[in-house]
Amino acid sequence: MTQATARSLQKGQQTRAAILDAALSLASLNGLEGLSIGVLAEVTQMSKSGVFAHFGSREDLQIAVIHEYHARFEEEVFFPAVREVRGLPRLRALFERWVRRVAVELDSGCIYISGAVEFDDRPGPVRDALAAMVRAWQAALHRAIDLSVQAGDLRPDTDVAQLLFEIHGLILALHHDAKFLRQPGAVERARSGFERIVQHSLSAHPNTTPGRD
Repeated sequence: MTQATARSLQKGQQTRAAILDAALSLASLNGLEGLSIGVLAEVTQMSKSGVFAHFGSREDLQIAVIHEYHARFEEEVFFPAVREVRGLPRLRALFERWVRRVAVELDSGCIYISGAVEFDDRPGPVRDALAAMVRAWQAALHRAIDLSVQAGDLRPDTDVAQLLFEIHGLILALHHDAKFLRQPGAVERARSGFERIVQHSLSAHPNTTPGRD
C-alpha cells in the first residue's frame, strides 16, 4: 500500500466517523426515523453523494448509528463496571453507570428506548440490529446477576430473569418520569428502587472473598 493510498483510507475513515458522529447526535434528538441523508449532508456540509459514498442507504446509516451507540454505551457503562469485583459490587456499578448515562441523555435521548418505540412493530434489519444490541446488554446484566448469586452475595434461589426484568423496569420508569414528566428526584428513586430490589434478594451470608471474571 502506498503512502497516498494509506492517507486516502485514513481520510475516508475520519470522514465516515464525522458523519456517524453527526448522525448519532441527530438520532438522539429526533429518533432513528428522523435520520435522512439530506439532513445529514446539510449538517456535515457535504453533498448527498458524499454521504452515500460512506452509507449506501438510509437503512445502512440507521444500523451504523445503532452499532456506534452500543459501542459508546459499552465504553461508558459496561467496560468500567466489569473492572469491579465479581458479584454485587459489579452489578451495582453496572446499574449506577447506567443511571448516570440516562440522566445525561435526558436532554437528548436514549436510542435503546426511543428505537424500541419506533420499531417495536416494524420487522426488518434496523429492528433486528437494535434488538440484538439490547439483548447483548441484557445478557451482560443477566450474567452480572448470576455471578452475584454464584459469589454468594445474592440468595441461591434468586430468580435471575425476574431481577433483570425489575432492574430494567427501573430504568424505563426513570426515563419516563425524568424526561417525559420532568419529575424531580426520579434518579434517586431509581437508585432507591434498585437497593430495595437487591435487599430482597441478599444472601444471609454474603461472600466477602474478592473474585474476578
